[in-house]
Amino acid sequence: MAEDLEEDFDEGEGSEELPGSSDRKFPIKKILMIALPLLLLIGGGAGLYFSGALAGITGMFSSKAPSTQAKAPSEPVHITFMDLPSMLVNLQSNGRRQSFLKIKVALELTNPADEARVKAVMPLIVDSFQVYLRELRIEDLEGAAGMHLLREELLQRVNAAVAPMKVRDVLFREMLIQ
Repeated sequence: MAEDLEEDFDEGEGSEELPGSSDRKFPIKKILMIALPLLLLIGGGAGLYFSGALAGITGMFSSKAPSTQAKAPSEPVHITFMDLPSMLVNLQSNGRRQSFLKIKVALELTNPADEARVKAVMPLIVDSFQVYLRELRIEDLEGAAGMHLLREELLQRVNAAVAPMKVRDVLFREMLIQ
């Protein structure tokens, strides 16, 4: 029986080709040999274009003439610094020993006319600062990350108090933890 199978295999019986199957293989190979390099070129060109590598080359062939007009200078920013009153608060502590924070900050304003608005709401600003500062622990103020968090929180509170006006930054003038 095994010999019969070997003979059938050697003679090619059972491996009959379908009519036109050899015609199908040739066009598929031909299409792949043309399409794959074309797709690689298009994909590579698109990648270079979107990554900005072709910006200099495509700018050379642009039909637009470079503009000779100089950009209009933007209005100069007049920064004003406004000092807030010094604050002394006791910090949260676990033990019997009390810890205190003395802080003095300045607000960075982009418009000098905003100073009047800040003075008008100064009690709101001081109150929100005091409430926040009294909830802090000494561990919250340690390191650069603690200082950054404190600055962001104070800036958020002052901007909420003076809205719709915006304070640009909160600057630490003095800080003492005891």
